[in-house]
Amino acid sequence: MAVKIFSGRATIYLAEKIASAYGERLGEVNYQQFSDGEMSPFITESVRGHEVFLIQSTFPPADNLMELLLMVDAAKRASASSVNVVIPYFGYARQDRKDKPRVAIAAKLHANLISAAGATRIMTCDLHADQIQGFFDIPVDHLDGSYIFVPYLKSLNLPNIMFASPDVGGIKRARSFAKFFDADLAVCDKHRKEANKVDSMRLIGEVEGKDVILVDDLVDTAGTICKAAALLKEKGASSVRAVCTHGVLSGKAYANIDGSLLEELVVTDTIPLKQESKKIKVLSVSTLFAKAIRKIHDNESISSLFIKL
Repeated sequence: MAVKIFSGRATIYLAEKIASAYGERLGEVNYQQFSDGEMSPFITESVRGHEVFLIQSTFPPADNLMELLLMVDAAKRASASSVNVVIPYFGYARQDRKDKPRVAIAAKLHANLISAAGATRIMTCDLHADQIQGFFDIPVDHLDGSYIFVPYLKSLNLPNIMFASPDVGGIKRARSFAKFFDADLAVCDKHRKEANKVDSMRLIGEVEGKDVILVDDLVDTAGTICKAAALLKEKGASSVRAVCTHGVLSGKAYANIDGSLLEELVVTDTIPLKQESKKIKVLSVSTLFAKAIRKIHDNESISSLFIKL
């Protein structure tokens, strides 16, 4: 049973690298576009009996998700033996619970739509919350960005490395890095009244003379990360960097980062950058996903793709 890899338009830049790392060409998908914007993707080659991998991150606009759903349906109706959906960045994951009255749980709806379309497996990286895996009734391969970040952080040879979480919710992720590097941990306890706006922040931990690494799953407007960096420097940190898997980078993010006290912000290419910045470094997840696809195809465990944090 052969593997065929296809991509939606939003993530073709990454899918080409994944296919190359896997050793296969990227399959061709053509699109018919109606004048009102309605799209109709169609796969131009036979996938009957093949193991199909469809790559598409679901960052806004919602067309990216809709395009993915249509591709899944097309592959299923074309008699693919399996339809594996590869979502490097799983959008709408921040809406993973009912935290106030009369709100949607968008992450669950997202999961339902993909399953209903006919996906047989999901592969993604660094979900905003681990429990989102439970929203699916099909297998989920949840890859970890630490596979990319740990080798890079080791290469920096920082003399007094320390890790910090920019908020209380990210303590588990930052603690894992701190444990692996046998380093200390600090927490920036933030308070906000509305999304994307931090009202206050205080530091828990001692960072004097430390090379601090802020760890998070995503960076959006960069307000929290930049405020945390300023607080850490104010408290005596020698340097402050941030590693965030998904560079959403909306609004004034680039201006915030360029004007911040961060030495650098390290992200992956799960989402394409909208512009260049001297402070932003991009690491590719292409090899990680290619190895995962190989192991799934060969019915092997993917445990070797996790660094034991």
